[in-house]
Amino acid sequence: MSKVAVIGAGAYGTALGSVLAENGYDIDYYDPLKERERLKDVTNGVRAVLLSVPSDTMTHLIPHLPKNVFTVVASKGFLTEKPFVDFDDWAVLAGAGFAEDIKNGKLVRLTTSDSRVVDMFTTNHLVLEYTSDRLGVLMCGALKNVYALNAGKMGIRPGTKRMKEYLLAAANEMGMILVANGAKLSTLRLSCGVEDLALTCGLNSRNYCYGLELRLNPEAEPKMTVEGLSALHRIRQGEIIVPEAAMMLQGLLQG
Repeated sequence: MSKVAVIGAGAYGTALGSVLAENGYDIDYYDPLKERERLKDVTNGVRAVLLSVPSDTMTHLIPHLPKNVFTVVASKGFLTEKPFVDFDDWAVLAGAGFAEDIKNGKLVRLTTSDSRVVDMFTTNHLVLEYTSDRLGVLMCGALKNVYALNAGKMGIRPGTKRMKEYLLAAANEMGMILVANGAKLSTLRLSCGVEDLALTCGLNSRNYCYGLELRLNPEAEPKMTVEGLSALHRIRQGEIIVPEAAMMLQGLLQG
């Protein structure tokens, strides 16, 4: 039986791990919030490593991960491939699916940049689509959180005409940003793009809900990880090119 190390034992990591177990893989979880010494043991002799922890936490773990093992990045907070430049073989997994839906066997569609990930995760309730645009999948996974956070701050309610207009404008901006940074515009049509953007701009999304809190109290502190904040911070640090025409994001950077 092939072994996969799942780095991150939260809701999303365990949901993806349960799919791998369903497909016959031997799973070993590593929770960086509870463990410190076992990382090398967990990743020793594995077929693959699945990364599913917040991007800020992952940044601290990356130097200690094996670089010669196939690595699947399911953390939705990175905007560039630079953090993984030392990895010999890695892919991205993202898309419109909450952990609860995956665990409950609801039909979910995800996007990956490697056909091996398609084989690893496909079940009768989890559909994997493939694209060679690794950077695009990575960027979509981070940018949609920023736009969801902003939708909440603006008080735009899901299912309204205003939200439909907002999603269209946000998708157009995401497209501009993808192209400006060397990714493919067509990636937006996949699950990791517009579909995940729409899902994240909803009441079940922590990014959107934290935006609603900020609307009422600009000093509100997040009660859990909000990847949109991390991504926005990285954008402010100049990690990616933001075209002047991307006016909503430009406004967020100045705010």
